[in-house]
Amino acid sequence: MRQVILDTETTGLNPATGDRIIEIGCVEMIGRRLTDRTFHYYINPERDIDAGAFAVHGLSREFLSDKPIFANIVEQLIEFVDGAEIVIHNAAFDLGFLDNEFALLKRPPFRNLAPKITDTLLDARQMFPGKRNSLDALCERFSISNKHRTLHGALLDAQLLAEVYVSMTRGQEDLSIDLIDYTVGADSTGHTKALPTNLMVLSASNDDLESHQKILAEIAKASKKDPIWSPLNAAA
Repeated sequence: MRQVILDTETTGLNPATGDRIIEIGCVEMIGRRLTDRTFHYYINPERDIDAGAFAVHGLSREFLSDKPIFANIVEQLIEFVDGAEIVIHNAAFDLGFLDNEFALLKRPPFRNLAPKITDTLLDARQMFPGKRNSLDALCERFSISNKHRTLHGALLDAQLLAEVYVSMTRGQEDLSIDLIDYTVGADSTGHTKALPTNLMVLSASNDDLESHQKILAEIAKASKKDPIWSPLNAAA
């Protein structure tokens, strides 16, 4: 499964009043793992930046004056995202701006490029109702370091969102076995069926083991007590 995690920065809050995209950042994920492919551009909006927006991302009109306009990068953007599931935090905001940029170029809506669009903000509100669900709040909740994020940046935020998305969708959050269905693999009489003898055994890679240890550490931190798999408890 190919996914593109996307973020934008803009001149302001409303494309209907002329605000434009000034930065776009995307990272590619295949099989829930980041690849080395990214897409990142600063874009000349050919207009001023609202003071409130500048305070968020720090991108000035002077800095953007020699950057390409959106029309000059649109084909590369289409090639990068076409056919992939797109993951965005607060998708309505980014899609509104992207669809507007495509409309100005007399193209079909950007959102038509994706077979599926996932909004991690909507998903987070369902998972954590009544709590703060900004990207910073989710990074803190899932123990993802964002100390290097002093200002918003599209590529950095896309990279952080990729980590948040994986944490949000990894499934099991603890070691409870209460929900195991012991009837799986049993026949109509309740007797367990014999397993195939030609099953392939796959050994965990170093990356798999490192990811496993990271998840165990996060579970231990969340439980605020020594886990049963710690050396101390194992010895007991």
